[in-house]
Amino acid sequence: MSGSSLAGAKRRFRRAAGVNVAGNAAKIAVEGAAGIAFGSVALLADAAHSVADLVASAVVFVWGGSRYDDADAEHPHGHQRIEPLTALFVGAIIFLLGVVLLRESVLGLLGVPEVSASPVLVGALLFAIADMYVLYWYTTRVNVDLGSTALAALATDCLNDIYTSLAAMVGVIGAFLDLPILDPVAGAVVSLLVMYQGVQIARENVTYLVGAAPPDGDRDRVTEALRSHHAVVGVHDLRVFYDGTELEVEVHVEVDGEMTLRRAHDIETELVTRLRDLDGVGDVHVHLDPSGVGEWKDAAEGRNRY
Repeated sequence: MSGSSLAGAKRRFRRAAGVNVAGNAAKIAVEGAAGIAFGSVALLADAAHSVADLVASAVVFVWGGSRYDDADAEHPHGHQRIEPLTALFVGAIIFLLGVVLLRESVLGLLGVPEVSASPVLVGALLFAIADMYVLYWYTTRVNVDLGSTALAALATDCLNDIYTSLAAMVGVIGAFLDLPILDPVAGAVVSLLVMYQGVQIARENVTYLVGAAPPDGDRDRVTEALRSHHAVVGVHDLRVFYDGTELEVEVHVEVDGEMTLRRAHDIETELVTRLRDLDGVGDVHVHLDPSGVGEWKDAAEGRNRY
C-alpha cells in the first residue's frame, strides 16, 4: 500500500474499533441496569461479558492500528505483530472473564436464585441482540478490505454475544415460568461460550505471533509463482511463515549460472515483486544459485565427514 492508502486504512480501522467501543458501552449500560434492578444473573453475566469486550475493543482501538505504521529504527520489519498481540489480549480477557462468570453461575445453582419477572429484562436483551448484530455487520463489512485479525476477533465476539444473549433469554423466560433455576443455568451456558470463544481467538493469534507455517495452499501459491518464471530452473530451501498476520518468504532459486550479474539482479527483482504481489505476502528474501552447483552447506558437511 502507498502512504495515503495506509493512512486511509488506519482511519477505517480505528473508526470500526471506536464503533465497537461505543456499542459495547451501550449494551453494558442497558443490560447492567436491568440485571441489577431485577436480580438476573444471566443478564449481569451477559453485561459483564461486554465489559471484557469493551476493554478489548479499546485495546484494539489504541494499539491495533499500529500495523499500518511504517517500519522504523526500533521496528525494522514493521509493526505487523502488534495486531495479533492485541487480538491475543482480547482472547485472554474473554477467557478469564468466562471463568469468573462460570463461578458465579455455579454459586447461583447452589443457592436460591431470586429473579423478578419483568418485560424490561426481555427488552434489554432484545436491545443487546440488535446492538451486537449491527456491530457485527458493520465490523465485518469494514474488514472485507482491511483483512484485520483484530477486527475479525471483534466481529466474532459480536456474533457470539448474540448467542450468549439468547442463552440469557432462557433465564429470563424461566422467571416468567416460575423456574428461576434457569437463570443460573443460562449464566453457566453463557460462561462456557465465552471461555470457548477466548480460547479460539487466542489459538489463532498465537499462530501469527510464533511464526508458524501457514496452510499448505499458501506454500503452494508461492512455489507456483516462482516456478512459473521462465528463468527459474529449480526451487529449494523454501520457508514460508507468519510474521504477524503477513507471510514472510525465504527461498533459494536456481538459475542459469552463466548469466551476467546484472541479469541475475533483474531476475531476483522480478521474483521478489511477483511474490510480494501475492495476497497476504509481506517480506520476501530470494537467494539466487547457479543451477547444478551444490549448496555451501553440503560442501561443509562433506568436509566434516573426512
